[in-house]
Amino acid sequence: MLTRTGELRPADMTTQAYPGFPTDLQAQLMALLALADGNSIVTEKIFPDRFMHLAELNRMAANLRKEGPTAIIAGVKNLVAAPVMASDLRASAALVLAAMAAKGTTIISRVYHIDRGYERIEEKLNPVGAKIKRKKV
Repeated sequence: MLTRTGELRPADMTTQAYPGFPTDLQAQLMALLALADGNSIVTEKIFPDRFMHLAELNRMAANLRKEGPTAIIAGVKNLVAAPVMASDLRASAALVLAAMAAKGTTIISRVYHIDRGYERIEEKLNPVGAKIKRKKV
């Protein structure tokens, strides 16, 4: 079981070109901020439509909404398992992280997106507490 000590604090973040915050980590940060104690704001300046993961995180009881190139995140106490669909590589990583934090078993479909950038992700995350199993459909 994965645990944390202390509260996660909210943050306001804007993606920018190097040396700013990388757009490639935006989805993963949103998964984390979904559990922060308070409201966070994430503004996407590089790819303003890169929020495909928002609806999928909301299926897991996150509280996110999009307003133009900005996502407003109201942190929740817990995420819950839900069937979700990976839409791209970065969103896939965010869904895996959210699933690891969620209560219950999350099923992520279209995992070929994950495999494009995270070869055998289950072999890397299971030793640190994840319980990832692949199922053929």
